[in-house]
Amino acid sequence: MRVPQVTAAALALMMSTALAGCSEDSAPPPPTAADLARVDRAALREGGTLRWAVDSVPATLNVFQPEATADSQLIARALLPSLFRLDEHARPAADPDYLVSAQSTKAGQTPQVVTYRLNPKAVWSDGTPISAADFTAQWRALSGADPAFHSDHPDGYAAIESIAQGTDAHEVKVTFKQPYGAWRALFSPLYPAASTSSADVFNRPLTTEALRVSAGPFTVRSYDRQAGKAALIRNPRWWGNAAKAEEIDFLATPAEARLDALDQGRLDIAPLTSAIDYALTDRSAAGPPAASASGSAADASVSGKPSASAASSRSSSPSASGSPSASGDGTTSASASPPASPTKQSPAAPPAAAALVDASDQALRRAESLPGLTLHRAASPAFTQLTLNAARAPLGDTTVRQAVALAVDRQRIAKAALGPLGLPATPLGNHLLMADQDGYQDNSAAAGDEDTTAAKLLDKAGWKQAATGRAKDGKQLLLTLLIPDGSATARRTADALTANLAEAGITLRTQAVPASEFVKEHLATGDYDLALFSWPVTGFPGAEEHALYAKPRPGADGIPVIGRNYARIGTEEIDRLFDRATREVDLGAQRKLLQQADARIWQLAHSVPLYQRPDLVAVRDTVANAGAYGFAGPRFQDLGFRSAG
Repeated sequence: MRVPQVTAAALALMMSTALAGCSEDSAPPPPTAADLARVDRAALREGGTLRWAVDSVPATLNVFQPEATADSQLIARALLPSLFRLDEHARPAADPDYLVSAQSTKAGQTPQVVTYRLNPKAVWSDGTPISAADFTAQWRALSGADPAFHSDHPDGYAAIESIAQGTDAHEVKVTFKQPYGAWRALFSPLYPAASTSSADVFNRPLTTEALRVSAGPFTVRSYDRQAGKAALIRNPRWWGNAAKAEEIDFLATPAEARLDALDQGRLDIAPLTSAIDYALTDRSAAGPPAASASGSAADASVSGKPSASAASSRSSSPSASGSPSASGDGTTSASASPPASPTKQSPAAPPAAAALVDASDQALRRAESLPGLTLHRAASPAFTQLTLNAARAPLGDTTVRQAVALAVDRQRIAKAALGPLGLPATPLGNHLLMADQDGYQDNSAAAGDEDTTAAKLLDKAGWKQAATGRAKDGKQLLLTLLIPDGSATARRTADALTANLAEAGITLRTQAVPASEFVKEHLATGDYDLALFSWPVTGFPGAEEHALYAKPRPGADGIPVIGRNYARIGTEEIDRLFDRATREVDLGAQRKLLQQADARIWQLAHSVPLYQRPDLVAVRDTVANAGAYGFAGPRFQDLGFRSAG
């Protein structure tokens, strides 16, 4: 339900620090990976009801169905097994509540076999032990072998050859047809066989009527989409640490209503990124948030789900969505005002853009000053990037794309976008790994050497400096920049980009469009020059991220099939590096391959990663172990209320 990441290696070119967008005086600050109200379980009282804001009570809790949202993932996590859990730096570890151990055969040994030793106490809420039957049913549903199963077919399941019980009922052996490095990402969540054993059952919306059993610290008490409330209570058959909270109520609360709901004491946990970023949405014609499946979108965020096809180039066009409302580990502020934004200080800024930023600033100050609440801030597992449309002149020229990429000062842009929100201005130098992720490496130096500048590249491409900027054959170098309508963060970023490119003689014209048009009418059809939007990521880089950079292939009718590669450019070498990384079981070797792939993406000037999206979450001060989770996500049994005194 998200996308993976990783980074660079041996580079043919080197680029100066300044061109890479980093400070000449010091390294950029590290991102805030997670920001929680951390309290030991022993300091929590028993009982109580936590009230958690979500965009909606989801239509399905099957995260592998196309209709699933970030809220589907969030609620499913409290109900179902996840064999591996990620920490805030995306390092996976077997969850002892479900696994005694999990081990793969060594790299180079064929076939690859993963042996799972299940916790013998792990049972579904009807008392049935978790077993190989559950693994087998889920594999068959998600492998893609039977088209009757309507699924996103997440990567990895198609690589499985067979699943069988091991030495006893608590051992499961998974044999792969070909090596699969991200095997720890599979079977998380794991569904009961009754929910996945047939296409008829699998394809139904998975709500409480269909999901009759669970195997998490909570189970469903009530699920009312119309009333906007999903109530979870302690699972009486849970074998792990008992849940501290008696009940968790997930309440459908529109982003624009969350600050009021918090102020009136009707919520305990509320993602506020969208409420702050799109603060003008409910008071003007700015349009709806450009992509918030979780109430946490800071700009347009694109998921990997296929939908409409393009008119001029066939595309598996994803719907817009955000990532789950949880991340980070930053410092909080009770009353500090945010730094003034470049947009507010610029007299040339359009009044509508200034109004967006003003409203966002006011919403942030209000969120910081709500009594009895703390605003937690961190980097989310998603990144904002600038995509360059290589299928449209003049960006079809690699030299021009490289010039654009070199002209972007990522440090300056991160400061403009993240500084006003109280987050470290950390630029992102990798297309595949996030800056707070284990193994991160800044590979932006691959974009050019110390002698390479945007000006030199534009001169080389024939775009000479003129009185009004760069021009060639009497035509000005003018590019459109597509941004989500109504987003203050996107507007700040666009203003910084405009200033960056103007210094190189490139004129930008910003075009803000609503979410309903962003993907289907622009990204998918190629109707843009540059586009500012976000991709969610996973802790298992490689296989899923490949689709963002895969070389488009001609379809049967000759029209290129671009899939999720909206830049419409790729190479055979990049594809081979991704393929090798996907099959590499040794993590160190896999990372080297991914670093090489990232370096080649930089050299191709496919896109420019800018910064990790911000995640802002308000938590009542009486609540513990909630906040901005980053890659980690909540441990539901540890959520609860602080003991008095």
